[in-house]
Amino acid sequence: MAESAAEGERGNALASFVPLIVDAGIPMASYYLLSDGFGFSTVAALGWSSVVPALRTVWGLVRSRSVNGLALLMLVVNAVGLALSAVAGDPRLMMAKDSGVSSVVGIAILLSVRTRRPLMTAGLKPWVTKGSAAGNAAWDRLTAGSERFRRAERRFSAIWGTALLTECVVKVIGAYTVPVDTMVWLGTVLTVVAILAAMVIAGGSCAEPMEKMVAAEAERTADAGGADAGSGLPVGAAAGSAAAVAS
Repeated sequence: MAESAAEGERGNALASFVPLIVDAGIPMASYYLLSDGFGFSTVAALGWSSVVPALRTVWGLVRSRSVNGLALLMLVVNAVGLALSAVAGDPRLMMAKDSGVSSVVGIAILLSVRTRRPLMTAGLKPWVTKGSAAGNAAWDRLTAGSERFRRAERRFSAIWGTALLTECVVKVIGAYTVPVDTMVWLGTVLTVVAILAAMVIAGGSCAEPMEKMVAAEAERTADAGGADAGSGLPVGAAAGSAAAVAS
């Protein structure tokens, strides 16, 4: 059982890097293949290299048959930015377009921190609860009754939003000061660094404590249910009996 659990965790960890590979690695490789291998212009190579991440976002929305606010926002901003930069025909504007995506998404994430459901919660909850019914139930109880838990949830999104905005500023500066061919791979490096930094900081300060809180809450509820079942009394009766003993 322990070995199966470890394999499952490794599988989840590998799966979490798929979006990074698709959104960062494939566009960079596509750009150099199209420009150096097939002789595409810089603008055309940049444009076509953005197709795969866009298709992945569309496929995610279709497959889940539900609207993920963050995925939909990224798709719309990407499409608008790509259209505007293609019309302008400026490769540096196309490079800056990616920064615009990061900035809009980062700002949206930061604004969502003040709402009941921050944007990054959609990806955080399955990771913390492991997708189990007990974990999801524990999450819901903690969200309703624990300010410490809600604060960690908001902080997780705040860290990601800040990382994306920082990446945006650096990439905009680079788009207009660094040669385009250099900025293609350098922009990917900056994206990877921003994502890894957010994963490490938000994971250690938010996700891991939240995971422990969810596990403890699920265990506490399971123990309480077992005690009630062992007493042969309904939950309410067992609670009343315990109160009577305490008094």
